[in-house]
Amino acid sequence: MSEPNPSTRTPAAVAAAETPGLTGLLSLAVAVVVIAALYFAREVLLPITVAVILSFMLAPLVARFQRWHVPHVAAVLLAVLIAIGIVGGIAGVIGTQVAGIAADIPQYQVTIKRKVSAIQSMTTGRLRGLTQRFDAQTGGRTPTQPDAEAAAPAAGDAPKAQLVQVEPPPTSAMEIARTVLEPVLSPLATLFIILIVTIFVLMQREDLRDRMIRLFGSTDLQRTTVALDDAGHRLGRYYLSQLAINAAFGVVATVGLYLIGVPSAALWGVTSAVLRFVPYIGPVIAAILPAALAAAVDPGWTPVLEVVGLYLVVETVTGQFIEPLVFGHLTGLSPAAVVIAAIFWTWLWGPVGLLLSTPLTLCLVVLGRHVKRLEFFDVMLGDRPALTPVENFYQRMLADDPDEAQAQAETLLKDRSLTGYYDEVALKGLQLAANDALRGALPVDKVHTINASVKALIADLAFHEDRDPHPKDKEAARAEATIAERAVPIPGAPKNDAPEGLALAPNWRGDTPVLCIAGKGPLDEAASAMLAQLLGKHGLGARVEAYGAASRQAVGQLDVSGVAMVCISYLEISGSPSGLHYLVRRLRARLPEAKILVGLWPADGQDVEDDRIRNVVGADVYASNLKDAIDACVKAAHEDAGTTPREKADDTGKGGAGKHQAPAQPQGEGAKVSA
Repeated sequence: MSEPNPSTRTPAAVAAAETPGLTGLLSLAVAVVVIAALYFAREVLLPITVAVILSFMLAPLVARFQRWHVPHVAAVLLAVLIAIGIVGGIAGVIGTQVAGIAADIPQYQVTIKRKVSAIQSMTTGRLRGLTQRFDAQTGGRTPTQPDAEAAAPAAGDAPKAQLVQVEPPPTSAMEIARTVLEPVLSPLATLFIILIVTIFVLMQREDLRDRMIRLFGSTDLQRTTVALDDAGHRLGRYYLSQLAINAAFGVVATVGLYLIGVPSAALWGVTSAVLRFVPYIGPVIAAILPAALAAAVDPGWTPVLEVVGLYLVVETVTGQFIEPLVFGHLTGLSPAAVVIAAIFWTWLWGPVGLLLSTPLTLCLVVLGRHVKRLEFFDVMLGDRPALTPVENFYQRMLADDPDEAQAQAETLLKDRSLTGYYDEVALKGLQLAANDALRGALPVDKVHTINASVKALIADLAFHEDRDPHPKDKEAARAEATIAERAVPIPGAPKNDAPEGLALAPNWRGDTPVLCIAGKGPLDEAASAMLAQLLGKHGLGARVEAYGAASRQAVGQLDVSGVAMVCISYLEISGSPSGLHYLVRRLRARLPEAKILVGLWPADGQDVEDDRIRNVVGADVYASNLKDAIDACVKAAHEDAGTTPREKADDTGKGGAGKHQAPAQPQGEGAKVSA
């Protein structure tokens, strides 16, 4: 039996789906126990949760006071007093406005009764008239008042009813006090607990953080600290942004209601601002209250329609335009997750759960981004892609959606160079496509679609510099990344550039001294286009030619003027490497003075290290990734020029560092692509 060809790579078999084992059942049991505990212990957990959320909201204010050299205890107490003052001021405004409305309630009742009577006459009155006419036309008989009186028994025939009055026992002062105070004491006790816990959490914030790190993440202090800081930062920014938007909403509502003529416009403006913190039903209730008052003030219906129209317009503009613009990816929650979370927490904790649904879900998503065992929270509820970056790239190419692929690339380029993105994401995504094409899973038209989408993406990324981001930008991007995104390696950018101008050897001074030849695979041309673009960013103009341009019939007509080096790209070597060997031999005969580089871009990098393949192919240089290929080309240019490679000055620490600046030419400083 013959040995298998070591150069032949077959796609990895897809692992069979795992059946739920003991671990899955245990996880399900833990989830059930946690949900049951949240439900049955809600009276204890609710005030504590509200207090923790309030501490997140007040933490930035406490930090501000401390930066002003206010002692820690005084800063906490001052922040709490300010919060109590704001709540008391809002309550005072509401109470004053309600007292003003109470004096006019009798007049409002008369107006409402008239409108109700008018509505009844227009609905049930007309229906009664239609019924009577229908009975008259069909011969039916409607009982008249005299008939009804005749049918009733005579007054003298029935015994007179005796009035019996039951005297209740006298109520004691203790019972009166309990009846009056009991409904008030429970909310006051809850508010007192919330206030005390909030002060305690703010006082011991750093100590509590250290204890949580010790309990849950002492083995990875950096990641646990980042998770806690990320949760606090997101919650603080979310509530501050929401407070500003709701306050502006209340001001607009107050002005609009005043112009319409609704009494106590300030009351309804403040109420609208507060109710907008309640997802979904809050804005509806905020609109119903002033609309009902408008119906009681004016005998007509115009003010009611104006109030409803005001809230529809302002809420639509705020919810559909302003909030997405301000929040963006601030919360990190998908729209579907917000709805599901609202339903779940309302079922679990009632109206207070609805109010806390967004911050609680936000905390779960942040934990899912930093804790591997809780990653499913980020997958289910987060707004980041659920697939790995490589899988997401391939899926976007399959869907012919280069815009989404570019958005993903822009996100990943915040913490890596362009070469790193091409090597670790784009090339590996193309390898998935090449494997599917090799086993016949991709039709020809779909392969052409992927090629076109990848070339469009490469053109869109032409204005990104190939450099490592500033360390601070990189750290911030890593903090925002998902676990799947952080799992993608981040190789450094090539540090060397080719000599400039007359420092180049004469054979390297052409517009495109590097000729990138695509391999025989259907997607090798896209890989060659990436290499050509990156070479252009490092001072070496390059152009791309398809595999057919170097075939036996066409290699004689291949334009080789000004070519000092040839780079051949292969995503997949199917079968024997003899085809690559003959391609190298044809190019060497056509370009005897040029160096030839063969880039084999396997996912595991083993093909390029296979001595058998090297002996058969016979190229000058081999590379398993784009970074090595660029370094080899730049090194060859320096060797021919008799110079020493000099690394680019690292200006990432200077002003404007870390920003991608546009090169002079859109295809990457001299890179050209031809069919």
